[in-house]
Amino acid sequence: MVSNHRPTKVIVDLEAIQANLHAQKAQLAEHQEIFAVVKANAYGHGAVPVAYAAKEAGATGFCVATIDEGVELRQAGLTEETILVLGVIPSYEAVYAAQYDLSVATGQIEFLHEAQELLAREAQKLKVHLALDTGMGRIGVSQADELQALVTFLEHSPEQFDFEGVFTHFAQADAADTSYYQKQVAKFNELVTQINPQPRYVHSANSATAQWHRDNPSNVVRMGISLYGLNPSGHELQPTTALKPALSLVSELAFVKKVPRGTALGYGSTYVSPSEEWIGTIPIGYADGWLRRMQGFEILIAGQKCPIVGRVCMDQLMVRLPGKLAVGSPVTLIGRDGDLEITAQDVADYAQTISYEVLCNLTDRLPRVYRGN
Repeated sequence: MVSNHRPTKVIVDLEAIQANLHAQKAQLAEHQEIFAVVKANAYGHGAVPVAYAAKEAGATGFCVATIDEGVELRQAGLTEETILVLGVIPSYEAVYAAQYDLSVATGQIEFLHEAQELLAREAQKLKVHLALDTGMGRIGVSQADELQALVTFLEHSPEQFDFEGVFTHFAQADAADTSYYQKQVAKFNELVTQINPQPRYVHSANSATAQWHRDNPSNVVRMGISLYGLNPSGHELQPTTALKPALSLVSELAFVKKVPRGTALGYGSTYVSPSEEWIGTIPIGYADGWLRRMQGFEILIAGQKCPIVGRVCMDQLMVRLPGKLAVGSPVTLIGRDGDLEITAQDVADYAQTISYEVLCNLTDRLPRVYRGN
């Protein structure tokens, strides 16, 4: 249930998303295009509004993780663009995917055999991208003979399959040491040369590849985390395009009280006030994706840094205030307040994780409010 009657919300700047896409598009070669990666509810930003904003800015396709994410886009009116499901699907879902004109990834001959029979029975044709495992170890074929068997099967099944693409995914394109990336590139090139003629899409470039390996011949950039204004490398490498964070997480003070010295706060009484203090309560917790590990992190209230004290609860957390502040005072957990800013990367650094996880943890209980576009 979206909690609209609560001041805690995610604010998404669609103009920032479009600016990030324009910046990436300006660096593309003539033969390249951008697929906006909007899986996982567009990394917590909202798949449908982000997809429309990306389309307006020049994206020609979208990448999702599941069939249902692709169907959501189709049902929202995005009917002409390529929608690629990056995760493998069961063969019994092939007809359903074809009915919604989704492109799917596979690297198993068994999938093609089983799906062919189902597609033929329903007179459906499925768009296929062959996944190549060049060193990620997740999905796809890694041997030339396996790949040739897949290509041959597709060539002999033109009524059921449209061999639309071939792709791989890099494990270390965001690293300063490029040796493993180069190893994967060589493996991809070795495998792709086995395919003649090649399909429409031959792609390997993710956000990191597009930032730091512009010589990559991929004709599609699958633009993920950089679309949302965050550095795919964290701190290791500096981005080569200007990135504007698109997401803010805000709330308000719901309760304010003065506590005497020695007051225990929260579950486990992990914080005891060392002196008389003003404490504020904010209606957000780990059920919203603001995890318990954020105890001690400083957030912004009325333009000032305030530490989270006591354990983060399921629905609320407490902060130490610099003094008495009014109920309803604005709170910024991610975003800018005056001259101060908290980024998703700052949150990730404190939580010892990556910005992707921070964004994807933001649950559907938080309303999304869109600005721009």
